[in-house]
Amino acid sequence: MYHFIYDLFKTTRRKNSTQKKEQEAVPKARDLINTDIGNMSDLEFRMTILKVLAGLEKGMEDIRETLSRDIKALSGEIKELKSNQGEIKKAINEVQSKMEALTARINEAEERISDIEDQMTENKEAEQKRDKQLLDHEGRIREISDTIRRNNIRIIGIPEEEESERGAEGILERIIGENFPNMAKGTSIKIQEVQRMPLKINKNRTTPRHLIVKFTSLNDKEKILKAAREKKSVTYNGKNIRLAADLSTETWQARKSWHDIFRALNEKNMQPRILYPARLSLKIEGEIKSFQDKQQLKEFANTKPALQEILKGVL
Repeated sequence: MYHFIYDLFKTTRRKNSTQKKEQEAVPKARDLINTDIGNMSDLEFRMTILKVLAGLEKGMEDIRETLSRDIKALSGEIKELKSNQGEIKKAINEVQSKMEALTARINEAEERISDIEDQMTENKEAEQKRDKQLLDHEGRIREISDTIRRNNIRIIGIPEEEESERGAEGILERIIGENFPNMAKGTSIKIQEVQRMPLKINKNRTTPRHLIVKFTSLNDKEKILKAAREKKSVTYNGKNIRLAADLSTETWQARKSWHDIFRALNEKNMQPRILYPARLSLKIEGEIKSFQDKQQLKEFANTKPALQEILKGVL
């Protein structure tokens, strides 16, 4: 191989080549290409070729050593990666196991929550049913109480002890004679019972207790209340008093809630009335309308601008 390279470059040398000093450093292959070999002696040329070859061999050896080191290092890294991969897989498996356990707990919690919600729904329905039953019972009790009181009139404003001086019949005769003289003529009204309510006197009370009069006949009670409504203002010894149906506390409170609305309608002559147990009726556009509660009245008033204006501020 050496002789082949030598013969190849020898044909290119010039005959007038001059001797040069040997270079101590090992030239590189690319340096040989840039060298004017025509000026080299045979010995210089041979030495240069040998040095280049030696440099190539050393370079190859260095490359082999470098590659060997890199391969060893890479092999170590691969082993480490494989080891790490095993640890990563293990960690992933652990995380996956934890996730599965957590998912199971979440599913269990959701089932328990669903059971609790179902139970709450059942409890709510049962509670609503109990509330409805309670309201029904209260309604029946109120109806029974009102039925017991159906022959009663509640007289508000009669001074205390007045009935002991005049007697119940005397008070009623005075009211009828003072306010309804036509009714007094030829009318025989029978009273079954009279009592003050509440039964005990409250010293802090500034107004007299109500006088409850129970009539033998429902017809007598209705006649007196009708006459009182028509007269609008009833007096006793010249002082204003009120006559009203005697109702249970619940019915009374329900009727009382219509007070401001009733007054506003009455001022506009819309003929308001409170029907049993606590329905409001009024006359509008020639028709009688009745309402169970304020919400019904409000919905109706929204369709009647004039009525809406009358009820402004009270509904």
